[in-house]
Amino acid sequence: MPSTSDTQLAHDAVAARVAKVRARIEAACDRADRSPDDITLVAVSKTFPMQAIDAGQAAGLMHFGENRARQLRDKAKARPGQHAGGDVIWRMIGHLQTNKAKFVARHADAFDALDSPRLAEELNKRAAKNDRVLPCLVQVNISGADQKYGLPPQDTHAFLDALADHEHLAVRGLMAMASFTEDPEDVRDQFKQMHELFATYDARNNPRVTMETLSTGMSNDFEVAIEEGSTMVRLGTAVFGPRSYD
Repeated sequence: MPSTSDTQLAHDAVAARVAKVRARIEAACDRADRSPDDITLVAVSKTFPMQAIDAGQAAGLMHFGENRARQLRDKAKARPGQHAGGDVIWRMIGHLQTNKAKFVARHADAFDALDSPRLAEELNKRAAKNDRVLPCLVQVNISGADQKYGLPPQDTHAFLDALADHEHLAVRGLMAMASFTEDPEDVRDQFKQMHELFATYDARNNPRVTMETLSTGMSNDFEVAIEEGSTMVRLGTAVFGPRSYD
């Protein structure tokens, strides 16, 4: 087990990184004439141990993102999420196979990568069995890359319409990952397109959809994403430091 001093050092390091990130968020909001209070910071905790969650929470974070269903299940069992009476919010942010939907429906506070009718049907069924309504974001493949998950932008509004009869899903907005680039200015147009998709969907006649959250922006491009309307950014190494995949 880590010593008390090691734990404190880890907490201090995360707190320092979070402070820097929040300063960058505030600066981006200033440039866009927005309030930092409108931005939710999701700490991408995949591969990091529970001690990292403790450090993140000590630094004022509440939302933690996992990209594998079984790991999310294990962490949520160790530290229940808000829907189970806990004090953190577990978000499943990665691609989900239908055979693992049961883990997300039972343990996740939110699912941020809904991208197919089949998965929507399975999650709706599993959420019903758990007597809950599962908050979701619909994932859009804004980069157009074949290896990326998500709906084609032109299909997004029709997909949202088709969710109207899924009583155990509550769609809160959209999520996308822009193309990876060294210069975030190269993907500004992708963020603009996402904001247009988000802003132009009319949810007034859809009881399952409320467009509250636009989740775009990661460690390499979150400032541009905020300038173009993102309300949720997903940051991993910027919060927790270098990630080990051993």
